[in-house]
Formats: sequence, structure tokens, C-alpha cells
Amino acid sequence: MDSKKLLEVVVKAADDKKALDIVALDMSDVTFVADYFVIMEAMNSRQLDAIADNIAEAAELAGAKAAGHIEGDAKTGWVLIDLGDIVVSVFGYDERGHFNLEKLWSDAPMVDISGFIAE
Repeated sequence: MDSKKLLEVVVKAADDKKALDIVALDMSDVTFVADYFVIMEAMNSRQLDAIADNIAEAAELAGAKAAGHIEGDAKTGWVLIDLGDIVVSVFGYDERGHFNLEKLWSDAPMVDISGFIAE
């Protein structure tokens, strides 16, 4: 599966669980680690776990390798899902502001994901 299609799977799975402020960064010219970083937040710890679980399940169903590589949990306020070409961070509100990954990776252009999100 190409990384753009996997990005769509990830964003739709996050949106299905009502993730907030989903942002995708194109990392292809910034680092060799991944093609995309996807960052989002949850309103509470239950939603954080639900979002992370839904993304991992959707990626696995779509055939993504390493869909099971997950670090963190709702107690830490940050779940990282490594899907190879895509790295997903699901944050609680406070943790997202603290780590501010969008600023850290400000050299990476944002990807228009509006077509992947239900209105």
C-alpha cells in the first residue's frame, strides 16, 4: 500500500472516532524516518485509546505493515503508532500543547486532508 493511501486510511479512522485538529505533515523532504507525520488530539483518555485502537485496526485491515507497533497509552496522554511510512501521534490536549510537534517539524509542509474527513 502506498503511503498516500495509508494516510487516507489513518485520517478516516481518526475522524470516525471524532479526533480533534487532525494535521498531516509531509516529511518526505525533511527526514527519511517517514513520509508523513499525523498529529491529532482527543477530548479524554477513553477517546484517546479508542482513536489509537481504531487507527491500528484500520491500518492492519488495509494491509499496513507494523500496524501493531504502538507506544504509550491514555495514562501517558500520548499514543504513538508507527506504521512505517506514517507515524501517528494521538495526544491529550495538554500533552499536544506541551510537545508542540507542529512547531518542531515546521519545515514540513502540511498536507490537505480535508477530502478524507467527513463533513
